[in-house]
Amino acid sequence: MKTGLISRLLAVAAVAGALAAPGSAAARGDNLEFEFDRVLGSEPRTPREVPALPPVQPRRAVAVEQFVAPTPRSYANGLEAQIASLAAPALGRIGVAALDLSTGRTVSVLGNQPFPLASTSKVAIAATFLAGVDQGKFRLTDQFPLLVPVRSARFSSEVAPVRASTMMSAQGLIELAITRSDNPAADALLAAVGGPQAVNRWLREAGLSGMRMDRDIATLVRDDGEFNPATTIDPRDSATPLAMVELLGGLYRGQWLSKSSRDVLIGAMGRTVTSKRRMRALLPEDAGIAHKTGTLSNTASDVGIITTPDGRSIAVAIYVTGQGGKPARDARIATIARAIYDGYQFEASSVRRTASR
Repeated sequence: MKTGLISRLLAVAAVAGALAAPGSAAARGDNLEFEFDRVLGSEPRTPREVPALPPVQPRRAVAVEQFVAPTPRSYANGLEAQIASLAAPALGRIGVAALDLSTGRTVSVLGNQPFPLASTSKVAIAATFLAGVDQGKFRLTDQFPLLVPVRSARFSSEVAPVRASTMMSAQGLIELAITRSDNPAADALLAAVGGPQAVNRWLREAGLSGMRMDRDIATLVRDDGEFNPATTIDPRDSATPLAMVELLGGLYRGQWLSKSSRDVLIGAMGRTVTSKRRMRALLPEDAGIAHKTGTLSNTASDVGIITTPDGRSIAVAIYVTGQGGKPARDARIATIARAIYDGYQFEASSVRRTASR
């Protein structure tokens, strides 16, 4: 194992240890997604190695849409109405979808509206690679280099420059990309499958719509903040909450991947260590969660599978913008996730009571 990788993994371990320390500020907080991106997102460079920034190039026009808050409406059920009340649009858009994988029961608030994928795209990237494993194109032992961003000015090129770094196995890259939201690892997998267009092709072949990738992670992060997601709908690198829960549900049920590949992805999602103040924050200790977080300018998200003590599984996607800052966005996600959990549990217990009469 190369010295650079050892140093990086030791740094990760130090971060994880600090965050796990009982009573520490880190344990109470949730800066993991940012911290792991800082530790693993790039390797140290001396001033001599920092290239001069190229001039900004003309950019293509982007067709965006201004968000108009929906007028109040009657929701189909009390759970949806409750979620809508927690996702009031006054401080920014919030999109929510949940799907009970046992009954097919779905709830949705702005579920058909596009939201920034951010790092939740890494679920689709990993799934595309694992589909290639199932087809014999790749092996989990195949080695690929981490793709580390090279310093460049925002919008200075259509694709942000990267450089090849430490070689890692595909299995290791999936683990880093999902559990620690590592951007160079995700871009390594993305390059291996053929870029965003390959992910989009896999999504189409799976029959999934409402989700698209347009840029690699390095470019997405470098050019972040072009539009305010709280007030503007940018279709690039976006997903609707309903599309995401369809993807999550299908992956969890093994709809598109072999059992071994499905277990690699869902297993990694179950070991996610980022953003502990989001979906997992208010769930009961006996509830399970396999999830992936996402963070960009003025937006935060958390998507995954929540399992209940009685063995039911619920696919959940929560995308939050605005709300006055990251702590408020995280709190919205946590509150909505708990409302979904309690709502589905209440409905299930009501059904059981009715059936027993």
